[in-house]
Parts: sequence; structure tokens; C-alpha cells
Amino acid sequence: MQIYVVTAGDNVDKIAEQFGVGVESLIYDNQLVAPYRLAVGQALLIDDGGIRENRKSAYFRGFAYPFISQYVLEQTLASLSELAVFSYGFTREGNLISPALDDTFMIEASLRNRAEPILTLTPFDASGKFSNELISAVINNPDAVNTLIGELLQTMQEKGFLGVDIDFEYIKAQDRDTFVEFVRSVTETMNANGYSVSVDLAPKVSADQPGLLYEGKNYAALGAIANSVLVMTYEWGYTYGPPMAVAPINKVRQVLDYAVTEIESTKINMGIPNYGYDWPLPYEKGVTKAKTLGNIEAVQLAISKGAEIQFDEVAMSPYFRYTDNGVEHEVWFEDPRSISAKLELIYEYNLRGASYWQIMQLFRSNWLLVDYNFDVVKMIV
Repeated sequence: MQIYVVTAGDNVDKIAEQFGVGVESLIYDNQLVAPYRLAVGQALLIDDGGIRENRKSAYFRGFAYPFISQYVLEQTLASLSELAVFSYGFTREGNLISPALDDTFMIEASLRNRAEPILTLTPFDASGKFSNELISAVINNPDAVNTLIGELLQTMQEKGFLGVDIDFEYIKAQDRDTFVEFVRSVTETMNANGYSVSVDLAPKVSADQPGLLYEGKNYAALGAIANSVLVMTYEWGYTYGPPMAVAPINKVRQVLDYAVTEIESTKINMGIPNYGYDWPLPYEKGVTKAKTLGNIEAVQLAISKGAEIQFDEVAMSPYFRYTDNGVEHEVWFEDPRSISAKLELIYEYNLRGASYWQIMQLFRSNWLLVDYNFDVVKMIV
């Protein structure tokens, strides 16, 4: 499997002939859109059907909402070990709240493809935002904790979930130890009934890192208790931040360097983003808002605007600029080069695997790279 970067004058016929692959395969693997124009600097995956000699067994999880298309779901599940349904909430009394849309088809599709369906638990308030007040109200109330665990267990048994993912963000510093005990209680109950528990962790670089995202998460304690963790190594580039890579490899390394000192590496899933951002320029803090876009969509945008795609060797991420109605834009996204660099970290740090936020848009070359590089762990039937 090779990655080819498009140069001026290239076309799909010429590239397919150069590498001895079918034009149809090149188009399909890279999700090229008729009439199959290419952008200078675009990275194409050339798949010759081989596999990596030293493939590593690894777990791959994808997060998805219940409005994911059946086609995208089925196309992606073949390369997943786990499908995390996003998400289930709860009340201050600990009563579980199911997603607004029926997720039965996701669970059934997951099981058909030998991927474990995972229930994602999130503390959202009425506006759909993470609420540390809700977290605090529940984890400091033993009755609410018991109610929540009981209803979680019942839902797991009734719907066929095989694991729980605890995605609590912005935990108050004073709730740090109580949250650890909450995770311990959930894990003990779920493990006793044959279910796994994972916890999502903000991307810290030190134990005492300040900030609301970080202070409530005890890496060492949570890593010791949970069966696995997701270290959310993305969102350096984000909606209201300045233009930059969503998951620059140099920043990801800093987080993993710290994480493996606190948590057994084979318990760690590295986060990988399946999206990019388009920022209008100039960036003004508190005013500028970036638009989220898919990776295939980003390439099509570059083609339509005649933009040349660049590649940042420090961040190991692609980007480009274009002008629309007199406004300059900067776009950062993922491509086969950036994905390959991230997947290599699973080998380098001997990680459990990776978790993708999120799989709502198909990114076929990514999954081809996963299948080439890894023996994806599947549920034993």
C-alpha cells in the first residue's frame, strides 16, 4: 500500500497506469467524485491488496449517532472492534435517558459484523452541553449512583450492549476523587456481569495540568480501574480556536508521552478525528467560528476552488487556503498521510488501539489503512 501525492498534470488514468492498479479501484478507494478532477497536493491511497508483514492486533472503536446512514455504518463496521452509540444521558436522580432516535439497528449491525456495541454515557443538560453540575449531583448521591448503575445494567441486558463508555467532561476539581469511586462502582458491577467499561480522558500532559478539562481526571487512578481508556487526542484546532491541525502529531505525542507514564499502554486508545475545519480569515478570538467538514468534502472544496493542498511536516497534517467572495479561508483536515502517521503511534507506544470521533461520514482510505496495518480485534462469536 502506497500513498501518492498528486502533481500538476496528473489524472486518474495516468496514476492508475503508473502503479498498475485499476482506475475503478483508485476512484473507489479514494472516494473520487465524477468527473474525477484532482487537486495538486492531494494524497491518494494506492492499494495493491497486500497487508503489512508485522501486523499488530489492535482494537478500533468508532463513535456514531443513531442518525448514521445504514450504508456508512455497514461500510465502516468491517474495520471496527467496537461501535460506541452516542449517547445515553441521565437525570439528577440517576434515571437513564435513551437517545431520541432508536439505536436498535446500530446494535444489530454491530453484532452482525462482530463488533461490540458500546453504550456511551454522557452528562448532558437540557441544552445538550456537558454539565458538571449534573455530574456532581449524581456522583455525590449514593442513591442516584445505585439507580444509574441499576438502569445501566438493565439496559445493557435488554438491548444487547457489551460495554459502557463513560464520557464525562469538565468534571470539577473537587469531584476528582468521587468520580474515581463512581467509575470503580460502575466497573465492578459491569465486569461482574460480563461487560467492559472504558473512560474518556482529556488530553493531559502532566498530572497537575490546570484547567476545567483536566483537573477532574486522575489518569493513574482511572487507568487502573477501567478496562480501557480513550485519550482524546484531538481538538487542538476547534470551532472557536485559531486555524491549526485538529490533531497535530507533535501535540498527540506530548499527550501519549505522559499518558504511558500513568496508564498501562495496552489499555490506551488514542483518539483520531474523522473531520476537519474551515476557518474564515483573519481569525479574531471570540468572533471567528470555523465550519466543520468531512475529509472527502475538504478535498472536493480544494478542487472546486483551485487550491493547492499543502502538508505541514511538524503537525503531519494537510491544509490549504482559498478565497470565496473576497474572504480568505484556511482549511485543515485528515488524509492518508496524516492517518498513517497517527496509526504508526499505535505501534510505537504499544497502544490498545484507536477510537474515532466520529464515523458519521465515510473515509474509506482510512479504513483501508487500518486493515492493511492491523489485525483488527473482533468479537468472538
